[in-house]
Amino acid sequence: MIMRIWRARATRAGAESYRAHFTETVLPALERVPGHLGAWLLVRGEAEPLEIQVLTRWESLAAVRGFAGAEYETAVVEPAARAVLLDFDSTVTHHTVVAGGG
Repeated sequence: MIMRIWRARATRAGAESYRAHFTETVLPALERVPGHLGAWLLVRGEAEPLEIQVLTRWESLAAVRGFAGAEYETAVVEPAARAVLLDFDSTVTHHTVVAGGG
């Protein structure tokens, strides 16, 4: 199992706009991708800018490639997301899940 992790920063209003985009657009799209096992949106901070992390869980790197393509370490950031973020990582990290629950 693979955890794909991406980070961004936003104002409070931008983080709320991104949350809406994530729940209304990203999650439904991911649910249709073979090998996708779940996604989480995390926000950290009291003062701006807020840190955003997106964690997606996948059956395998092959499933990640099915979603992201050959350049699977490049972040997939839609124009609607770019518009509300201050900045974001252009790449993602992939981690093999070796233990955990839920």
